[in-house]
Amino acid sequence: MERFCAKPIILVIISLGLLILGCEEKETSPSLTDYQLNLPKHFPIMKIPQDNPLTEEGVLLGRKLYYDPILSEKGPFHGNSCSSCHIQSEGFTVEGSTILPHQNLGWQFNFLWDGKISGKLEDVMMFEVEEFFKTDVELIQTHAEYSKMFEKVYNISASEIKAESIAKSLAQFIRSLNSSNSKFDHYLEQKVNLTDSEMRGLFIFNTEKGDCFHCHQAPLFTDLNFHNIGLDSAFNQNNSGLAIYNQNTFDIGKYKTPSLRNVGIRTSFMHDGRFKSLEEVIEHYNKGVKRSPYLDPIMFKNQKMNGLNLSEQDKKDLIAFLNTLTDEAFLTNELYSNPYD
Repeated sequence: MERFCAKPIILVIISLGLLILGCEEKETSPSLTDYQLNLPKHFPIMKIPQDNPLTEEGVLLGRKLYYDPILSEKGPFHGNSCSSCHIQSEGFTVEGSTILPHQNLGWQFNFLWDGKISGKLEDVMMFEVEEFFKTDVELIQTHAEYSKMFEKVYNISASEIKAESIAKSLAQFIRSLNSSNSKFDHYLEQKVNLTDSEMRGLFIFNTEKGDCFHCHQAPLFTDLNFHNIGLDSAFNQNNSGLAIYNQNTFDIGKYKTPSLRNVGIRTSFMHDGRFKSLEEVIEHYNKGVKRSPYLDPIMFKNQKMNGLNLSEQDKKDLIAFLNTLTDEAFLTNELYSNPYD
């Protein structure tokens, strides 16, 4: 019975996501080569800004900068690059850290756990270049290879290279970092079958029994939104989340819904890293949700019913399903790797 219930549910959710998120791309200049994202059919079309179309040349430029400590040469994080905190083999994050992974960000419009930055990828990359790394733009302008690459990609001279153009090139590379080749994706494409345990976990995930799907919607496994999931019952400046920036009391304790793709390889969970295993995360939703006036309405059911009441087998099955979201190809793809190795 579960085998026949789970798949229609997930396909309906994916279809809704395609309608909500789908947009058309813009063609690139004939002097450059269009970059092909090669996403599965069950993924939404990614919206590409008209002033920063994806090209092979632009993605390569962003990739080289992503792995180059030149971004931080004269800043507070001297010697570090984007890749210092976003390691490919660890899902473009760092094991045991609270750093959100660089994966499938082309559909995002809010960034960082607390939503400090909103807009496009170009906007959060401007934050990284100007505020985080405090990049010395002159070092890029006087770099022989980079100046030639910027001229080709953006048709600008070395002196015209600014923080904005650096941010654009980084955004191009990050838009190419898409995890879409997991066992679950192959299941949707009817290439493989899930095990009995994985199927039971899929059913738990996508029904009120586990109640995961409301916030972790396929195929991105995030609703791109913010929620107070009952981690705390009292709040201050250290745990108020989104409300710190928008000053809206309704948003106290809300943090970004992370994608569950590649969640099985992580060892730190939630914005503050309080949980160290998927078992601890599931137990929070099962019996650990804390009451407060700011608790997300989605969580009310769990409180009124004294939790989800998942059995030990239910928990194992849910984890089995979550592990089908691990994308080994994404973790090893040479197109995403350090070009200097």
